[in-house]
Amino acid sequence: MPDSHAPCLLDARQVEIHLQRLCREIVAAFGNNESLALLGIRTRGLHLAERLSTMLQDILRKEIPLGALDITLYRDDLSELTGSPIVRPTEIPFTLKDRTVVLVDDVIFTGRTIRAAMDALLDHGRPDRIWLAVLADRGGRQLPIQPDFMGLKLDVPLDRRVSVKVQEVDGVDGVFLEGRS
Repeated sequence: MPDSHAPCLLDARQVEIHLQRLCREIVAAFGNNESLALLGIRTRGLHLAERLSTMLQDILRKEIPLGALDITLYRDDLSELTGSPIVRPTEIPFTLKDRTVVLVDDVIFTGRTIRAAMDALLDHGRPDRIWLAVLADRGGRQLPIQPDFMGLKLDVPLDRRVSVKVQEVDGVDGVFLEGRS
């Protein structure tokens, strides 16, 4: 559950509205492109990708391939993490060759998660193109990586955290601004 003092930036209804807009933007960019596939970055990015896949299938009237990408072992801060990292499976049930892949994540901050995701993805094959969809862009980039599709653009001080919650993991949908770290 979110911190009861954390301001809510998007509630469940607004999250749904932003996901629908992301879906429409993806449809506008790719139309009926047969090579389109979604890859959700574990954990919350995967749940958002599942929702986007369902929305896209409803609009396009065809199945949109969906996969899950675990980036744990590709993180550049792995040695700084305490305890043993939890590695979950990467599941890409389709070939990446000649694919247009949309990586889906919940929040983009420094760009390091997306860099790790691209490294992980390329270890599984070489797609034709990689695009990025995020629910929230909080600013603060350290790497020159930008989303192609974004739900909410924020300008958040570096000492604050943007937290996306999804029903499947957290029991609630929303985007929250959490306290100073």
